[in-house]
Amino acid sequence: MLPETLQAVIASVSAVLVLAFALYSAGHALLHKRDTRAVIAWVGLIMLLPLGGSILYWLLGVNRIKRRARALRESAGRGSMPLSVDPAQVDTRWHPLAAVGDALGLLPLSAGNRLKPLVNGDQAYPEMLEAIDSATRSIGLATYIFDTDPVGRRFRDALHRAHERGVSVRVLIDGVGARYSRRSMARELRRVGIPTRLFLPMHLPRSLAAFNLRNHRKFLIVDGQTGFTGGMNLRAGNLLANPGRHPVQDLQFRVEGPVVAQIQRIFAGDWHFASGEPLQGEAWFPHQGPAGDAFARGVPDGPDEHFENLRLIIHAAVTEARERVTVMTPYFLPDDALIAALNSAALRGLQVDILLPERNNLRLVQWASQAMYWQLLERGCRIWLTPPPFDHTKLMLVDREWFLLGSANWDPRSLRLNFEFNLECLDPELGARLADWVERRRASARQVSLEEVDGRSLAVQLRDGAARLMTPYL
Repeated sequence: MLPETLQAVIASVSAVLVLAFALYSAGHALLHKRDTRAVIAWVGLIMLLPLGGSILYWLLGVNRIKRRARALRESAGRGSMPLSVDPAQVDTRWHPLAAVGDALGLLPLSAGNRLKPLVNGDQAYPEMLEAIDSATRSIGLATYIFDTDPVGRRFRDALHRAHERGVSVRVLIDGVGARYSRRSMARELRRVGIPTRLFLPMHLPRSLAAFNLRNHRKFLIVDGQTGFTGGMNLRAGNLLANPGRHPVQDLQFRVEGPVVAQIQRIFAGDWHFASGEPLQGEAWFPHQGPAGDAFARGVPDGPDEHFENLRLIIHAAVTEARERVTVMTPYFLPDDALIAALNSAALRGLQVDILLPERNNLRLVQWASQAMYWQLLERGCRIWLTPPPFDHTKLMLVDREWFLLGSANWDPRSLRLNFEFNLECLDPELGARLADWVERRRASARQVSLEEVDGRSLAVQLRDGAARLMTPYL
């Protein structure tokens, strides 16, 4: 037993150290956090739980990958890139929005692209597998989830066949997403000789600091010429003909033209980050000729040099809208600035439609989202709940011509923490087709009224409001 005096000294010193740690952590949040709600949430947690809150803040609230990611990406993926589009080629109606991407230093807006929407795995997977089977030089595949199920095994076998015939195959799976499946697909791919890496693999406890920073991008690039991107993972639930217990609706796009080189560049940077291997040369970055009439630009976003690109593009697109804005997303937790932008559009007389799944697979996110509905409904925005199966579609449309597609949701995780990739596109013909497709989805959805939201029981309102307090952590 230590003498009582020594115990008192140790307790006093420990308390002072914990207090100093808490004050330093709270000060760091005040100086470096951009979102006021996140500042309040983190400082409140630190004050409530000085030691535990401070530890959680440094593990989950601080971007620890920014410097290392930038250093590696600067030397990665420097293949041939399309030239910027002459503004005269783009309709003057869209010059201001195109200028936003240029001012952010994003990848250049490119002409001559063709995009084909693929609804659910029933349309997307056969085309993706056919592309893999036709590959002659290279295949780059990145995904958040790669399940070891019938769909995953079909992709594994197709990649193995390509590897066996001499195609350079590289597969990147997120370190957390890889754990969605009981059996490791990464291990199975390595077993058959396919170079496979996990993005920020989970080796606890030393990797806990990166637990909150995930690679949510979805890419398939074949021979540097044909790309697939969107929000679709590789799992049986997306194959609605036989989805199993957890069916998921989603949208993927087949992409051809110069913008494929931009997708390849981001994949090459991610691969270099995870493996240290640069992907260069004609096999990965061939010459890209025109394939269609769409203008497109890659919009990478993440806790590195691309921080908040996507959020700024979304805000600018809403501001530039003249007739209507349509948003489809499975997770809807916008910050105050995005809510204000949507409300301003509705107050200007624009039709603002937000389509969300009626039954979310993340209950806490659904409750937090419901707590925000009134802020949009009272200003004239319209919210629609699409019927099951769960809709994972991520799409934004402006005036039936400009659209944004990709992996990102409208929540803090996608807009601040995850590595995401979207395509900014301008194509009146395809935009109109997508708008008509969304209208068909809206016709089967249920509109939420302000009276319905206000009519929730007090217990439900308190539950949703409490869930909203967790927004910075979701």
